Amino acid sequence: MAELSGVALVTGAATGIGRHLVEGLAARGMAVAGIARTADRLRTAMDEVAAATGGRTLAVAADVTDRASVEEAVGVVREELGPIALLVNNAGLIDEFEVPVWEADPDQWWDVVSSHVRGALLTVRTVVPWMVLRNSGRIVNIASGMSTRGHPDFSAYSVAKTGLMRLTESLAIGLEGSDVRAFDVAPGVVRTAMSTSMSAHAGKTDWTPPEKVVELVAAIAAGELDQWSGRFVRAGKDDLDVLRATSPEDAARQLRLRPYGDGDPLG
Repeated sequence: MAELSGVALVTGAATGIGRHLVEGLAARGMAVAGIARTADRLRTAMDEVAAATGGRTLAVAADVTDRASVEEAVGVVREELGPIALLVNNAGLIDEFEVPVWEADPDQWWDVVSSHVRGALLTVRTVVPWMVLRNSGRIVNIASGMSTRGHPDFSAYSVAKTGLMRLTESLAIGLEGSDVRAFDVAPGVVRTAMSTSMSAHAGKTDWTPPEKVVELVAAIAAGELDQWSGRFVRAGKDDLDVLRATSPEDAARQLRLRPYGDGDPLG
């Protein structure tokens, strides 16, 4: 297991994939700050990780969709742990009712989109300027297979994850020429309370091992996959050695229109 250093900030850190990432990064030597809305649950999770790994952790309760809350939380992390080397935007909701978009509750629908897109924007807006000043940093946005396609019963989640992919690409383009990079990491389907609650995964048995997600994010943090900045990689499917040895070209692993044929004027 490769050793890492520096400070990581993981949102949605109290449970699920976020919790796995906190533990995996701490075990590799990073000081890890976790953000989540529920203070007690977050504090318990971060204390458990510190006890299990011997690493340094910090629990900072915050709502990622609230600008003042994010700015205050990031300030605490910088003051307590130091400059942030790795930002992982993992927090986000799913469609509560699993209905077609025209039957969705507009407020809950928009809350899902906001949790992923506004949440990532606010952490990026607060963390990345400091990375740019130091000319060092990695940003990971947790993507999904639904980033690349629609879903009839999870329309808000798929819209949110698609928007997050475009945010990643825009960020990566803006950071070109610097040593700050941004990535879309799809975790596959890790067995969590969220994933098992989704009807789309009813009866599923081939779950993605969470350590595969950790390994991929750790490789990004170590600077091993910089040529994939602005692109989509998938834990449990992509082979790390192949990714390390591959330099993608053109719009590989990015969202683009596919031409309808040779005569397509937009092709």
